Amino acid sequence: MLDNLRKYRVILASNSPRRRELLSGLGIGYEVRTLPDVGEAYPDTLQGGDIPLYIAREKAAAYRGSMQADELIITADTIVWLDGRVLGKPRDREDALQMLRRLSGRTHEVFTGVCLTTTAWQRSFSARTEVRFASLDEDEIRWYIDRYSPMDKAGAYGVQEWIGFVGVEHISGSYFNIMGLPVQRLYRELRRVE
Repeated sequence: MLDNLRKYRVILASNSPRRRELLSGLGIGYEVRTLPDVGEAYPDTLQGGDIPLYIAREKAAAYRGSMQADELIITADTIVWLDGRVLGKPRDREDALQMLRRLSGRTHEVFTGVCLTTTAWQRSFSARTEVRFASLDEDEIRWYIDRYSPMDKAGAYGVQEWIGFVGVEHISGSYFNIMGLPVQRLYRELRRVE
């Protein structure tokens, strides 16, 4: 369906297994390329969806110097936003516990910024999904953290895992955005590539 991409070598600049799975679902060929020590810092004046959009663009900038003319690089970043603050990847088990306690019984937002970059042009966008969690008790939170891998996930949870099955009461927006890549919007943007 995305025959317009044939002139490009599509590169996913991400270590995320979820992003790889989601991009594979679009049926396009791609390769994964990552650079060590690409920072995720951002100005503290940014809010909400502007944060991952800024980071996705910064990640793309790290690749610009080594890009070939036939490459299209996809960079992305996802954050959980609650009470005007970012809940990123937890530093440790205690941080993960604190994040899930804060999310329990509340509504938060998930923002993903995506940047498409070639040597000739760059396009970027962000997606927003609202997620309402049920109230989780301490045993449920600890059970999840002890049996799954929340340390590499924004907000310390994977919606596609057990906690999503038992904890997510309502979603407004893209489910796949919560996983780290708003593939429906990405597909539309890739169709526009010339």
